Amino acid sequence: MLTYFVKRLAAVIPTIFFVSIIIFCLQQLLPGDPAVILAGEDQDPNVVAYLRQKMHLDEALPVRYGYWIGGVLQGDLGESLRIQQPVLQLIKEKLPVTLELAALAMAIALLIGIPAGIISAVAKDSMWDYAANLVALWGLSTPNFWLGILMILLFSVSLGWLPASGYVSPFEDLRANLAAMIMPAFVLGNAIAAVLMRHTRSAMLQVLNTDYVRTARAKGLDERKVVLKHALRNALTPIITLGALEFGTLLSGAVLTEQVFSIPGFGKLIVDAVFNRDYAVVQGVVLFTSTVYIVLNLLADLAYFFVNPRLRG
Repeated sequence: MLTYFVKRLAAVIPTIFFVSIIIFCLQQLLPGDPAVILAGEDQDPNVVAYLRQKMHLDEALPVRYGYWIGGVLQGDLGESLRIQQPVLQLIKEKLPVTLELAALAMAIALLIGIPAGIISAVAKDSMWDYAANLVALWGLSTPNFWLGILMILLFSVSLGWLPASGYVSPFEDLRANLAAMIMPAFVLGNAIAAVLMRHTRSAMLQVLNTDYVRTARAKGLDERKVVLKHALRNALTPIITLGALEFGTLLSGAVLTEQVFSIPGFGKLIVDAVFNRDYAVVQGVVLFTSTVYIVLNLLADLAYFFVNPRLRG
């Protein structure tokens, strides 16, 4: 396992480096001069010149990348010229919000998607199978922003059970925090649950038709034990990969959902930064989320060793 981990880690480092180059180069393709935009309506030439020098916009592209990546390697992602705060500080402020939303959404998705996929596979072509596929189709075809608006109209406007928008820290009021986060978490988890259900069903159907499952049943083992211990454990490999990738997507910022529910997470941060041409914030946040995405993929690969004993040999 250690050898495998070292090999995967060796592949991760150049991947992150290559991603950083792509992020930096694509950022330069955005229209408009950030120095002119940040200079305000007057666009004083002295202010524009100062901003261009401060942002190294008067340097060649490789030189600008060198300044940026050099700071990144020292833990400095730059500073937001719009709000005059370090990008790393902004990430630390927004990360707990997005992390909580992603964790709640993933928990909802797992609680719905995996059991529904197992039941659908075990009871193939039954009423339960058709019902689970219908729910999955609903989750895949329903736009998040539309579902969010409907939930606000029902649970906030009509019933008055939950707040329509906003965010409260769990350290301030846990009950108010959960009340504010449950609707956006369900909106995000609903779509992921549908994907997990379909993949779980497909993986379980393949495993349930294998020889060792037939042998376990022939030995008279309890059906629940056959399904959960023998079949599900061997079907988890694609589910783990999908779960890690979906969680990484959630951490990168659910832009529409955060906008609908006014959640101050990565989604709002990155949208504001793009509109304001705040290069440092855009580059820093995208690099951070890309790195998290890659690391989650690595952790998913390592998790295979714990759920599939055959890989340990």
